[in-house]
Amino acid sequence: MSKYVEIEKRCLEIICSDLSAQDKMQFLCDLLDEKLSHYNWTGFYLADVENRLLHLGSYVGEPTDHTTIPFGKGICGQAAETEQTFLVDDVSAESNYISCNIFVKSEIVVLIIKEGIVVGQIDIDSNTVAAFKEEDQILLENICKALAPYII
Repeated sequence: MSKYVEIEKRCLEIICSDLSAQDKMQFLCDLLDEKLSHYNWTGFYLADVENRLLHLGSYVGEPTDHTTIPFGKGICGQAAETEQTFLVDDVSAESNYISCNIFVKSEIVVLIIKEGIVVGQIDIDSNTVAAFKEEDQILLENICKALAPYII
């Protein structure tokens, strides 16, 4: 069994548990951070669709000043605005990138969509250029799909 299959299995166990949605997200952050060494910051943003804002929820990594992000701003805001996954191999090449710290080199943002509406996203930063591969995207998309029903 591949490493990613094992991680996904454990993530699905967390998601299907009786924990609160917030606790599920924190345990997912902790697990991904522990199991995938190229994940240097892992966090969830929850969407306030009416006001077109993302609010930082559970995360693991260095503290960030970016606790609220407008739709359209930065990679997270662009993902929410366009309703698409963003995989950025080199954040320094992005004109709309919001820097969390000087060590971040690549980023992936995957949306949590519930009943056709963006309700949140998972955001992963790496200190390695081009850190994220197809297997990361598939894992994160499966996590977000399974988590969506639990997001209010």
